[in-house]
Amino acid sequence: MVERLRVDLCVIGGGAGGLSVAAGASQMGASVVLFEAGEMGGDCLNHGCVPSKALLAAGKARARQQGDARFGITSEPEVVDFQAVKAHVRGVIDAIAPMDSVERFEGLGVRVVQAPARFVGPRTVEGGDLRVTARRIVVATGSTPMVPPVPGLSDGPYLTNETVFGVDSLPEHLIVMGGGPIGIELAQAFHNLGSRVTVVEMARIMAKDDPELVDIIRRRLLEQGLEVLEGVAVRQVAYPEGGGVRVSLGVSGALSGGVPEGVPEPEGVPEGMSGEDAPREIVGSHLLVAAGRRATVEGLNLEAAGIEPTRTGIAVDQGLRTSNRRVYAIGDVAGPYQFTHMAGYHAGLVIRSALFRLPARVDYRAVPWVTYSDPELASVGLSEAEARETHGEIQVLRWPFAENDRAQAERDTRGMVKVIITPKGRILGATIVGAHAGEVIQIWCLAIQQKLKIGAMAGVVLPYPTLGEANKRAAGSYYTPKLFSERIRKIVRFLARFG
Repeated sequence: MVERLRVDLCVIGGGAGGLSVAAGASQMGASVVLFEAGEMGGDCLNHGCVPSKALLAAGKARARQQGDARFGITSEPEVVDFQAVKAHVRGVIDAIAPMDSVERFEGLGVRVVQAPARFVGPRTVEGGDLRVTARRIVVATGSTPMVPPVPGLSDGPYLTNETVFGVDSLPEHLIVMGGGPIGIELAQAFHNLGSRVTVVEMARIMAKDDPELVDIIRRRLLEQGLEVLEGVAVRQVAYPEGGGVRVSLGVSGALSGGVPEGVPEPEGVPEGMSGEDAPREIVGSHLLVAAGRRATVEGLNLEAAGIEPTRTGIAVDQGLRTSNRRVYAIGDVAGPYQFTHMAGYHAGLVIRSALFRLPARVDYRAVPWVTYSDPELASVGLSEAEARETHGEIQVLRWPFAENDRAQAERDTRGMVKVIITPKGRILGATIVGAHAGEVIQIWCLAIQQKLKIGAMAGVVLPYPTLGEANKRAAGSYYTPKLFSERIRKIVRFLARFG
């Protein structure tokens, strides 16, 4: 027997966005049903942000064991107990999981159905033994790893971010297909734990970020001993009977405008490769596919609800409504940014619109994102290229970490603050590469969201010595040409005559 139920709100997906909507709406008095086919907490808690940062922390801990000659400290790293590392990662997940658990949400008054859901009408969703008719519906099904159609890839046990944390032993040689944020983070984490790592990227690593600052990360990876192959495509994958993986490479032709300085000769192409007909093979113990993500819409039966899909997910308007005005889509499935914090932002807008019928429109001017590599890279607002395309004339302000006293004291001067402004000082964007960039960027998020001008940043009083002072110094550089000009010198000399 199928139970029938009428509620105010039906949420499909128990990841960051869906849980935020369900918890908020229920606590505000709405009747809520939540469908989740997999693990509560979604990708972020179980396969993404949380375990990857836990693994990165473990890798950094081992790297610190090697000491640092800059401080006069040397030591030998101990052998990694990989099972203990896995237990650490699992422990972090378990510590956070109760906040996302079925028990907590049922305690908040949410009806949780642990089953896949599908539309059976414009306002009706069915899953498990329950059919729900709701006043409003929210699709928050997230995304899954995208697996490219490489010949032979599906014939063996490749890894994705959903399975890599379950490997039985530390990979001897990890081949990473894809040099985006996920690929770079996991590549560096496993390298720090003791794996040999090769990154294969069709174009440039971290191609969506500022190339000037990405180059600092590239140099760090090469300095650490990772093999980074750019402009290279995976042509075929094979899994030998004795174990491991064999990957055939070819020149991708995806690089344009030249290869970044610092990429090993011959210009990002592995030795022995000179064109499409000159492949090279590399053999590793494990293959990690980190080639991007795709929205999860399979099985939703969107047609039954009159919802228009897109190539990348579900089409939404500025208020996150789909072509069915009673249905919203949020988070990765709606795009354009596939970040946990954006799913939470979307959730707040949907609660405002669906429960209170107040106007709500997305504002993406101050969207931040961070790659938790070493050094970290954080951005908010427009990049230099985007700003030039949109505004034409701009001004670029820079301040290196090498001129920051805290960075010098900690002997970690790799990095830079880069700020994009209009000629009149309106802040358009900021990018930071360096230690704790994800923390240091936050003041720029506020500045752009509140439409502050560069003078507000230049005039703020900050504690000394902190990395955040680099933000103030970058902002202050806007005034340097005027403050130390010959005109100012003449004014000072003139006023000095009067005592």
